[in-house]
Amino acid sequence: MECKTIQALLESYLDNELARADARALEAHIDSCAECSALLTRLDALRRALRDGDLRYAAPTELRARIAASATSPESTDGGTSPVRILTANPSVRPRRTPAPWLRYAAACVLAFGAGSVSMALWNASPANTQSQLTRDLYASHWRALVANSPVDVVSSDRHTVKPWFAGKVAQAPVVRDFAEQGFALVGGRIDYVGAQRVPVLVYRHGQHLIDVFVLAGESATIGSASLSQGYRLEPIKLGDEFAAVVSDMDQTEFTRFAQLLAVK
Repeated sequence: MECKTIQALLESYLDNELARADARALEAHIDSCAECSALLTRLDALRRALRDGDLRYAAPTELRARIAASATSPESTDGGTSPVRILTANPSVRPRRTPAPWLRYAAACVLAFGAGSVSMALWNASPANTQSQLTRDLYASHWRALVANSPVDVVSSDRHTVKPWFAGKVAQAPVVRDFAEQGFALVGGRIDYVGAQRVPVLVYRHGQHLIDVFVLAGESATIGSASLSQGYRLEPIKLGDEFAAVVSDMDQTEFTRFAQLLAVK
């Protein structure tokens, strides 16, 4: 892919709207193109900044009170002397025309659309949504891997093969251990993108369940607590001394057992 094509897809990539094959092609280009990589980083920073709770502005109490008072005043109801009747009492003033029904309907649609847009903007800017951005990125990365031809870039059950493969591809190769004897076999590893950050991913298998372990280099504080989405579970854990997140569709008992194995130094 050329830079022009890649740059047109960056926002769709950050919104997890690309097919796995297109996402992997984009990631391969990002790995070798400093310009596109820098643009992806800037777009991701902007996306996170726009969800900052400090951007939310609450209407002053005085304004709310004025609106409420205006809505309940006698002049705003049909029971009293309406503004139209006051104006028509003066012959020199032309009476207001009642808007046509289609115009009132159009105005209502515009107001409803505007209110919906404001509501979505406020939701996106809420602290809870800011905290869940990384969570959504992790789920999306796991789901992309599930539909790929292979969920790993290096296929090996040997930790002495997987760990050196990460060297030079990320700042620090993660701790790699195999738990085949406990029922969690190491499948391999891959480099994935979470937002604009390249992260190492350790891949395990338990029966028919694929398990992704994202090593996050200290970002797990923004994940919050464990969560569920579409039958998949995400939990922040410690991988030895490193922060990580596990995503899989295992049941809670097996998930907990696997997390305990990973936490042992």
